Amino acid sequence: MREQHGVDLVVANAENCASGSGLTAEQYRKLKDAGVDGMTLGDHALKKQQIRHTLETAPDLIRAINWPAACWGKGAMVLERKTEEGTPLPTVHVVMVMGRLFMNGPQADDPFVAVDRYLDSIRDLMPRPVVIVEAHAEATSEKVALGWHLNGRVAAVLGTHTHVPTADARLLPKPGSPDADASIPGSPNPFPGGTAYCTDLGMTGPDDSVLGRRVDRVLRYMTTATPAPFDVAEGRPAAHGVILDIDERSGLATAIERFDRPADVTRPPFVA
Repeated sequence: MREQHGVDLVVANAENCASGSGLTAEQYRKLKDAGVDGMTLGDHALKKQQIRHTLETAPDLIRAINWPAACWGKGAMVLERKTEEGTPLPTVHVVMVMGRLFMNGPQADDPFVAVDRYLDSIRDLMPRPVVIVEAHAEATSEKVALGWHLNGRVAAVLGTHTHVPTADARLLPKPGSPDADASIPGSPNPFPGGTAYCTDLGMTGPDDSVLGRRVDRVLRYMTTATPAPFDVAEGRPAAHGVILDIDERSGLATAIERFDRPADVTRPPFVA
């Protein structure tokens, strides 16, 4: 995909690598070796005790920025890039926030305030920084609202967590709609449009599954209430996500395109 699309930075949510729940240090290293430049986690971020050291020391692995301050690791990362000749390129800031509606795990702080606070902390950087925000949330309304809240201020707001790709990948338009409430300070948004948005990128894993788990096991539980181990499925693996084009001068997106790419199971890593 790097060669086909000219991709120069790859960011992936990696929180389901450990049999669907968490990430280990070994899996982190494998993903780095495979070409992933930066990794985010989610509500399963702390499920594996052995990831603690990596989460606290690796510059390219983050958890939710709106989790408790005492939580392992950090909620934002700055990814360095270079041309093939070694010339430095503008850095990319990646921020990950956890939704609060219908979510399990630690009580998260307000995701809107958390991102605003981070943007305030980097507002004086020149040139204008490129910022990508991941919204790890269950409620589509919360993710859509976050997209509008950040429209024109970040390059992209990309949703994860529900595992199912959504068909709403687009560039948000310039604000100033008739729905804007003039009684709210700062409304309508004074910034231009240009934020790429998608409610859910979808998972990378077995499409023939129930959100990555074996169909027979999930059906057994849902139809009989009999507990069953939700083992990870293997059928029809595929990668899902989006490709962004970003104008580094403005820090905003110029294009967003979904990709849904079936794996070739006749090639490595599926066969030696």
